[in-house]
This record gives sequence, structure tokens and C-alpha cells, in this order.
Amino acid sequence: MTATLRPRVLVIGAGFGGLAAAYELSRDGLAEVTVLEKANDIGGVWRANTYPGAACDVPSNLYSYSFARKTDWGRRYAEQPDILGYIHDTADRFGLRDLVRTGVEVTSAEYDDATATWRVATSGGEVYEADVLVPAVGQLSRPALPNIPGLDTFAGPSFHSAEWRHDVDLAGKRVAVLGTGASAIQFVPRIRQTAQHVTVFQRSAPYVVPKLDRAYTEKHHVAFQKVPGFAAAMRGAIWETTELLGFALTRAKPLARVLHGLALRNLKRHIKDPVLRAKLTPDYPIGCKRVLFSSEWYPALAQDNVAVETDAITEVTPRGVRTVDGQGHEVLHEVDVIIYGTGFKATEFLAPITITGREGRNMHTEWAGGARAHLGMAVPGFPNMFLIYGPNTNLGSSSIILMMEQQARYIRQITEALVRGGVTRAFEVRRDVEEAYDAAVQSRLDSGVWTTCESWYRTASGRVTTNWPGLVHEYQHRTRTAALDDFHEVRPAKEAQEVGA
Repeated sequence: MTATLRPRVLVIGAGFGGLAAAYELSRDGLAEVTVLEKANDIGGVWRANTYPGAACDVPSNLYSYSFARKTDWGRRYAEQPDILGYIHDTADRFGLRDLVRTGVEVTSAEYDDATATWRVATSGGEVYEADVLVPAVGQLSRPALPNIPGLDTFAGPSFHSAEWRHDVDLAGKRVAVLGTGASAIQFVPRIRQTAQHVTVFQRSAPYVVPKLDRAYTEKHHVAFQKVPGFAAAMRGAIWETTELLGFALTRAKPLARVLHGLALRNLKRHIKDPVLRAKLTPDYPIGCKRVLFSSEWYPALAQDNVAVETDAITEVTPRGVRTVDGQGHEVLHEVDVIIYGTGFKATEFLAPITITGREGRNMHTEWAGGARAHLGMAVPGFPNMFLIYGPNTNLGSSSIILMMEQQARYIRQITEALVRGGVTRAFEVRRDVEEAYDAAVQSRLDSGVWTTCESWYRTASGRVTTNWPGLVHEYQHRTRTAALDDFHEVRPAKEAQEVGA
């Protein structure tokens, strides 16, 4: 690491997590921060996901930074344009946009043992040097397409929901939607209003509870802005409610049964057809897969121009989607457009970036058994590299921004320790500390609901690499103070050689 009072910090990604890190590390002039963003604008998933109906499933009062709370949200559950606008406004307000270089895609990052610094290469041939590396690329940023034969043979338009083609007019079209996750339950009710017919291909039925959304009125905005403590009290109440939901999903079976009953009553209320209701009834414990929030999903599926198909897909053809039932009978569903609501490569952390640590360690080799990191941030063998929204920091409830902000504060403490040292060095988490932490986390996960079925939370081997097994309060408590004893110092090889001489 270079002998400087202002460490050079390189952040990869300009979504909520990367901007939180940029704010904390640039605050009070602590570090010289540069944020590299491969897209042409900031915003992360809220820049990329522009499908009809895109919105947050966390109440908007809680879906904002603690240092930039917004009191004029348009709705209780903010929609994509409002959230992206908030990100832009916040970045401008705190000068964060000036730190971001857009259109710069990172291809590799290599730790230099000789100087204890990071060298980061981009697809454009540029090379950046940094004392601290902060990957903040997220878990839900790389769309996943299903492994189905013939995907590239379809004659009509086809696209993933996170790469929505607004040039494709769905009016009067026969549309196939593959997937019934958090994105599909938002865009299907919208597109079915203009499409001739929508066929939803479902692999497993989600649990869906009502989303008590509404537009905020002028009275709400006046109360949020003028009544002392009202906005803070609302945010606190929502936070504790989401923590209760998290508690129900992870530890409290009686509360989980209440949530289970609520979801099934929601289904029964809107779906009267017993055959369709049977298709939409989940066959796994609630919480194993992501619980979804919508008051539009079931009413949309009950419409005459929407069908739910649960037979296995065998292939995509130029004309549509072919399925086969349990008796071997095949059906070709002819459609004009295919939309993939098939989620993201959530367990492929940091891919496709090549990360090389101390003494040539390859990150993806180190993570061959599944991604892991101390507190979701620090990996043995990779000094002065700290992840935002890393392994086992995703939530089954509550606001992920709370986790990202806490991680940014933790990384700030490490960076402050680097500054105080006044010498060339790097902090690397001790392997015994990381192993003990990972064993404890995985033990809790093994006894929890997320291991009871297949989901995007788990790797092919069954390891849960995405989710935090506790509540946000617990994570904040554990990361409130960065314990420097958990790390050992790594000196530049040049310095060590000079001392040895």
C-alpha cells in the first residue's frame, strides 16, 4: 500500500451498495474514492429493471439511506422510476456522482504482493491502482436464463425481464412468461391488460401475501415533513414489522403458520377455480423460497386471457414452447413473444470478474464449494478487499439497504485504521476467524427453512450462500465495531525484503 494519508479506494458498482460505500469512505475526506460502473448510469438494479410494474416490496419509508431519508415518496411501495430518481437525487446531493466513472467494465483485479495494492483492469484496457478494493456488484445483477433446449431458435422477440425490450409492442400478442418469481408477479398483471393472451409457465408455485399498497396523499407528505418524529417513527415501525417477518421465517414456527394461513387465504379469496387453485398451491414450507407480495397476481391469473401451465418444458421451438405432461403427451404452445422471468445468478458472486489475491490465489477457486466471507465482507488471502452485499448477507425480509449501509460503516472503520497506522500495510481476515464464522452461519442455516427446498438461495450442492440467518439488528450489532484482532497485517513484499536485509 502506498504511504499516503488518503488511501485510494476503488469501488466496483454504482448501485445502492456501491454508493453507500462511496459516501462513507469519502465522507470527511477519509479516502480518495473512485467508483467504476459498467453501465452508462448509476442505479444498479433500479437502473436495469424497467419492466412494467417494477416496484419495491419493502415499504418506501425504509427503502432509503439513513443519511438521506426521503419524505415525499409517491406510494407506500415505491415504483422503479421513483426509486431511481431517489438514487440520482442522493448521488447529486452528496457529490457521489462526481466519484463515478460510467461505461467502465471491470474484467479483473489482482493483488500486488510487492506493493500491497490492487491493480484493476477494465474491458477498455485501462488499469487502476487502489489500496482498498470494494466490490459492490450485488447478488441480483446478472440475469439467468433457463437451461432449455432451443432458446435461440425462437422466431419472435424474446428477452429477460431485467433487459426489457420496450420496442416490442405486446398489444394483441400471444405472450409466454417463463417463471413466477418476484418480477413476474409484477409485470404479468400489467402486460395481460393489452396482450391477447398470456401463458405463464410455472415450475413451482410461490407463496403470495397481499401487498397493502396505496398512493401517499398531500396529508401524508405534510405529516412526514412537518410533524416532529413522525417519519422516523414510521420508519422504525416498518423496520420492526419486517424484523418480525424475518423472525417468523427463520425461527418462529407459530408465526410462520400465521403467515402460511394468510397466503393461502389470499389464494382462496381470488382463485375460485379448484383446478387453478391446486396449481397455485405451494408444496413446500413457507419461507423456503422468497415470499412474494402482491394484490394483483391472483386476480390477473383468474382472467380469461391468462393461463397457468405447470407441465414440464422440453424445448423452445421457432413457434413457441413445448411441454410434456406426466403421461408423455406433448403440447406446443404457439406464442409471439417469450419473456423470461427466471431470476438471477445470485450464487455466482463476483462473476465474471477474475479476482486474484495474495500469492496468486484465485477467488473462484477458493469459492469452488460456494462463496463465503467473514461477516459477508472479508475473505482470507485477499487483503484490503471488502465486499458489499457479499455472501450470506441477503435478507428474507426487511430492507437490504440497512445491511449495505452497515457494511459501508464497517469498511470505513478498517480504512480509518489504515490511515491511523501511517505505514504501508493491508488488513487480511484471519482464516481461523472466517472458518469459525462460516461454520456458525452454516449451522444456523442448516437447521432453517432455506434448506428444505431448491431455490436461488442455494448452490447446486445445496449450500446456502446468499442469506443471512438472523435479523438485521443482530447483523448491525455484530458489525458495529470492526474488531482488528480478527485481521492480521500484510506488509508489502518489498518492505519485508528490505527489513530482512
